[in-house]
Amino acid sequence: MQDPNKLTLGERWAVNASPSQFHALAGAIGGFTSGVVTCPLDVIKTKLQAQGGLNAAQKSHQLGRAQVYEGLVGTASVIWREEGIRGMYRGLGPIILGYLPTWAVWFTVYNKSKIWLGQHSQNSFVINFWSSIIAGGSSTIATNPIWVIKTRLMSQTAHHDRPQFSLHPKSGNTPTSRPTLPSPWHYKSTIDAARKMYTTEGILSFYSGLTPALLGLTHVAVQFPAYEYFKLKFTGRSMGVAPVAGQDEKAHWLGILSASILSKILASSATYPHEVIRTRLQTQRRPIPGQEFMQGLGGVAGEPTHAVGEKPAAPQRQVPKYKGIAMTFRTILREEGWRAFYAGMGTNMMRAVPAATVTMLTYEYSMRQFNQIKANGSRKLQQQIDQPTF
Repeated sequence: MQDPNKLTLGERWAVNASPSQFHALAGAIGGFTSGVVTCPLDVIKTKLQAQGGLNAAQKSHQLGRAQVYEGLVGTASVIWREEGIRGMYRGLGPIILGYLPTWAVWFTVYNKSKIWLGQHSQNSFVINFWSSIIAGGSSTIATNPIWVIKTRLMSQTAHHDRPQFSLHPKSGNTPTSRPTLPSPWHYKSTIDAARKMYTTEGILSFYSGLTPALLGLTHVAVQFPAYEYFKLKFTGRSMGVAPVAGQDEKAHWLGILSASILSKILASSATYPHEVIRTRLQTQRRPIPGQEFMQGLGGVAGEPTHAVGEKPAAPQRQVPKYKGIAMTFRTILREEGWRAFYAGMGTNMMRAVPAATVTMLTYEYSMRQFNQIKANGSRKLQQQIDQPTF
């Protein structure tokens, strides 16, 4: 007969696990679930944000008209028609690889920071604000390379102008030589993207857009203090804390849902322009020595011209279109106007709000399950101690 006080494998783990382990695992589960559910909307948002970096010739070449993507439905139709279901889930690999460590690091550091800052301040808003900044900075620096790859995979199209293009000089069988590539802007997978970015652009390409990403800490600095405030108002419980016995379950989860939606809308509305700037910097390829013409997103490229009988001019030096946050801001404002800073915002809301909602609901549910498993394991251990032996 099976002993009812025998601990299961999950209970043995939970009894010995620390709160940090609970937060990390619950955050990873929440981020993974959110990434899978909202990947198609993330692809559409990235396409809309990045297309402003294309020149008019590239846009008209791709689809025969100046505007490639128009709105949520129009963009989804183009992706579905040209690339099918795989296009809708382009970049899912980096999303999964990115969200798992991002939210695991974020929730762990956030809750540890709250404990540490709580020893120096009694102001809950100050504690939540700075905990969000610290957690966001830690997770951003740790996972930025993954998000650069994700953005590039999502922003590329299925068709390429120069399939036989090769980088110069041609590859020799040496460790430092550059490979011959089918296209300078075509990645077949996450590993393929990482290899090509490293061999053609160097290690710094993985940290493209890091500065505006760090400026994006203003987003979490708004979102999570707001979430904590709304959840406390709606449920009477802080983040990650389960409802008390006898509390209305339906009202509790409805409160979490409302807090997630309101906090995400507030944060996205206030900080959206930095996402456009970050996307432009991430999707811009770094100049490659010896490359006379750079095909891809966001480059200022020009081929030398000369009259008949004249000696051809030397190739122009490739200059990136976007350099730093201030220059990128001025370039976008000058060429496209202020509306470009809100390109894809409607789609972003339709992606970000469900993503935040799924993340927080999954996180809260996972935390509740982990704490319940730990309580059951502790109860069984206590019964084993109290049980008389003969």
